Amino acid sequence: MANFLSKAFGFDKARHSVRTEILAGITTFLTMAYILAVNPGIFAAIDMPGGAVFTATALAAIVGTLVMALYAKKPFALAPGMGLNAFFVFTVCLTMGHTWQFALTAVFLEGLLFIVLTLTKVRSWLLNAIPGTLKKAIGAGIGLFIAFIGLQNAGIIVDNGATLVSLGDVTHGTALLALIGIAITAALVMAKVRGGMLIGILATAALGLVIKDPATGEAITKLPEKWISFPDSLSPIFCKFEWNSILSWDMLAVVFTFLFIDMFDTMGTIIGVHQGAGLVPEGNRRDDIPDMEKMFLADSIATVAGACFGTSTTTTYVESASGVGEGGRTGLTAFSVAVCFGLALLFSPIFLAIPGAATAPALVLVGVMMMPSIARIHWDNYCKAIPAFITIIMMPLCYSISDGILLGVISYVLMHALSGKFKEISLTMWILAALFICKYIFI
Repeated sequence: MANFLSKAFGFDKARHSVRTEILAGITTFLTMAYILAVNPGIFAAIDMPGGAVFTATALAAIVGTLVMALYAKKPFALAPGMGLNAFFVFTVCLTMGHTWQFALTAVFLEGLLFIVLTLTKVRSWLLNAIPGTLKKAIGAGIGLFIAFIGLQNAGIIVDNGATLVSLGDVTHGTALLALIGIAITAALVMAKVRGGMLIGILATAALGLVIKDPATGEAITKLPEKWISFPDSLSPIFCKFEWNSILSWDMLAVVFTFLFIDMFDTMGTIIGVHQGAGLVPEGNRRDDIPDMEKMFLADSIATVAGACFGTSTTTTYVESASGVGEGGRTGLTAFSVAVCFGLALLFSPIFLAIPGAATAPALVLVGVMMMPSIARIHWDNYCKAIPAFITIIMMPLCYSISDGILLGVISYVLMHALSGKFKEISLTMWILAALFICKYIFI
């Protein structure tokens, strides 16, 4: 048995415990299972069937996490990423006006490109070309964007027709429910309760059974007709690709944005969790983490599989840190997460009955969790601070992650050029800035 665990998951009985690894996996699942409730709700905005999206979300998580467990042998879990799903729905489909089939095609192509970049080591070259200031700003900007979406979904922030946005009626209905949910979820997270966000979602949904929607007079949360069900079919969204637009400028911009966000999100998660848990061998540079390429390959394979299933980019979850904090060190932790997602497939009616007001607290708290990188930006250096600020603020204000990134790159090159710091602008950044300017002029 020990020999099998060693070959399959990199498990060493002298250093690891089966019980600890399994409990770590359950902990990780509890902290990230909110995606099963959030994803169908986000994709409902573009009329993708919730049941099929739920199934695709769980399957993408299972495939990606199994590859991480068996190939990379690391304790990290994967699932369709927050921020990336928002970009898919609210930017590519609702803002740019493309179909969800177009967006799925972009995710599929991004996954294939990610595989190529990983195998050819181009990834390292590209990562080194993007300034660290922008990498930190992107995470914070996406955090604000995600929180903004959650507040809108709950009716806490509304369009009043005069000032673009204003505070909604927070004394009734979904807004009140969401505010209570934020307080509950925040208390659980601050108390470091395992699965605090998932518990917060379920508690808020339960309160929705007694809080009524003023518009309909009915309870905000409606109990499902059945609690256990076989997963909905993937047929409405499986491999629904749109090939007639793959050579367009829009496709190029969308694929690059998906790739860029996925690449740096995965890199930041892997590096941050490794360093926080003391897993980086002494003397190594930031990027010198053992089996880094294997982890990136697991991420890219999961993205391709997820696109075929019918969901947005699958990425490594920062919530994996919770399992690592519980002692998870091998692929057995990730395998345990995959098993949990498999069991969750049988309980889709429960997750799909959860209203947007109940998932809003998770979106707000995830936004908070993505903000720490902002502290590492040198705000007293305006040459770097201005591009970082533009990247962060433009994401929620433009309702577009891609616009934040593109404007951030352009402003970075412009600020350094105006300051005469040409040596700090790489050739790659000049090329990217020129391409992005052309996009705004011609597209």
